[in-house]
Amino acid sequence: MKRLSALLGGLLAAALVTASLATTAAPASAAPTTQAEVISPTPYMGWNTYYGLGGDFTDATIRSVADSLVSRGLAKAGYDIVWLDGGWQADVSRSEAGDLQPNPAKFPNGLKPMVDYIHSLGLKAGIYTDAGPYIPGRCGLGSGGYYQRDADQFAAWGFDAVKVDYLCGIAANLDPKTAFTEFAHALRNNASHRPMIFNLCNPVTSPDWGNYPESQQSTFSWSYAPDIAQSWRTYTDVGFQGDIKFKDVLRNYDANARHPEVVKPGAFSDPDYLAPELGMSDEEFRTQLTLWSVAAAPLVIGSDIRKLSATTIAMLTDPDVVAINQDPAAVQAVRVGPAGTTETWVKRLADGGRAVVLLNRGDSAKTLTTTASAVGLQGPRWTLKNAWTNAVTESAGTISAAVPAHGTALFRVEPATGVPGIPHVTAGIPQVTQVGNQTLPEGTVPVVAGGDELRAEVAVRNDGLLPVLKPAVALAAPSGWTASPLTRAPRLLAPGKSTTFAFTVKLPLGAAPGDAALTATTSYDVIGHGRLHQATVSPVVVAPEPPDGTAALSHHPWISATSGWMSPTIDESVGGGSPISLVGQTYPTGIGVASPSLVRYYLGQQCSRFTATVGLDDAVRNVGPEGATSTFQVIGDGKVLYDSGVIDRDHPQQVDVNLTGVHVLDLVVGDAGDGGYNDRADWAAPTATC
Repeated sequence: MKRLSALLGGLLAAALVTASLATTAAPASAAPTTQAEVISPTPYMGWNTYYGLGGDFTDATIRSVADSLVSRGLAKAGYDIVWLDGGWQADVSRSEAGDLQPNPAKFPNGLKPMVDYIHSLGLKAGIYTDAGPYIPGRCGLGSGGYYQRDADQFAAWGFDAVKVDYLCGIAANLDPKTAFTEFAHALRNNASHRPMIFNLCNPVTSPDWGNYPESQQSTFSWSYAPDIAQSWRTYTDVGFQGDIKFKDVLRNYDANARHPEVVKPGAFSDPDYLAPELGMSDEEFRTQLTLWSVAAAPLVIGSDIRKLSATTIAMLTDPDVVAINQDPAAVQAVRVGPAGTTETWVKRLADGGRAVVLLNRGDSAKTLTTTASAVGLQGPRWTLKNAWTNAVTESAGTISAAVPAHGTALFRVEPATGVPGIPHVTAGIPQVTQVGNQTLPEGTVPVVAGGDELRAEVAVRNDGLLPVLKPAVALAAPSGWTASPLTRAPRLLAPGKSTTFAFTVKLPLGAAPGDAALTATTSYDVIGHGRLHQATVSPVVVAPEPPDGTAALSHHPWISATSGWMSPTIDESVGGGSPISLVGQTYPTGIGVASPSLVRYYLGQQCSRFTATVGLDDAVRNVGPEGATSTFQVIGDGKVLYDSGVIDRDHPQQVDVNLTGVHVLDLVVGDAGDGGYNDRADWAAPTATC
């Protein structure tokens, strides 16, 4: 399927959904019906082949994954659907008689024996098709003209779930509401009377797919899908096969959050699959799983579960997180307060409590807060259970957490009773506030070098009902670094109060470049509970040596580099395979990226000039006229030194910037406000004079 990176803006806050509880419906009767059955009253869970395996799977592969779902504890946690995406069909997908047929090399015995094996493990089986007619080059198979025949075939094979795509549907210019409604009718009235989950998957989204009317886009499915399907995709794909980016996870979550009012038991908005270990960090995936859980979204793993780490399996099977997703009220979370870098999301639970998410979209750690009253609760005392750490504390009403960059905190909030519990103390993540004589603005990611002296601060706050005694913070740094306290600890920290511990951190001259960390251990006494401890970790980037002489930056180590899709490429257009080329001129050096992108270098005040030519690579001339507009910025220590304005494929620009006094250089590419379609941007001949 086509993968896109259009970015959505903020969302309007919505009222919490009041949903009645439901139970699983009986099998379909013979009487024709289109209304969606409540086959799974809570979001269904499972695994799909697409992102981890693509079309490269066989009968043996699927059986192996099914075995792993059981042996690794995923099935017990609820991930019980083994779902084949595109790739199961034969090269000639339909027989002369008109029946869909599996690839005989991949499934020599057909699909029924494999499905029977899946069922023998106590699991369910899912399959894939498209709502459109088969159009070679546009989709792998299509059910257009054969809806009832294919529905009957899927049921006869024993499948329990069907994903219906819209690739050939859009190619044939079908009306998705009409096509999907007809397919839903066929599935509900299959000849075997077999209940089958209908995953309606229209990923078409403008502008990245082209300019389509609203009625044909994924963002319109909410208006009709809840009446005919068990789930409906709410935006385009969350990434590429084997390449999922955090920004696209947030994009899909935001789109999915537009219409929480239509979610109900048995009918769920679908922001696409979970994607651990396919490009995101563990922290970023934990955020995806947190957001999908409170969204009452189907939890379908897109990665190869046989290869996932024990850490990832533990996240996927965390009982408190899964329980929030599977809450029988089937309510989708809504945002409380404004959209921004930090946000609060709340989900009403069946027992009257709340699941509360503190989301940090930013690139640096922050302490985030909300209140019980802000999330719809009234009362003097609240028990907070951290779903990820299992810590249970008591608050007088403030809900707070130190949240890493790209991270979340997830609390289950219930009324507190009985004797006061352990106070809710938030131990801050170490913040580097100063490097040498340079004060870092809040939200700045610290970049340091050998010989630097830093100021680091750890804020500690008590939101409980009881004081904590003898609060202290110890700061640990990498070997060879020193960390010395600058402040004295107070004797107690009263309810509603906070204090900050400051340290001087010194790096040795030969500090190795790369990722490092500062670890704070916060401890305090609680009467009746002894001395308690919390550990928080702050990443620190130790920069490589700055460039020397006249340097081609594409050949110099960067601190970090991102690309809107795939990864930045050196001396080639993004995606590789072709040299950097702008309006017919080829450049031997350069950096190819897709918007949005940021490439960061450490200069250490050693450079005086930066030159380059910026524009859209000639590779986009081979893929159509749509899109291909970008903006380019050169930023030094947070100050914009050059701004291109909007650049199209025919008008590259020369860049010549003074770098005197710059520590950190950022090369930034934006999408010019029209999404990232065809934005294959080049920094051609990027040169620093140092």
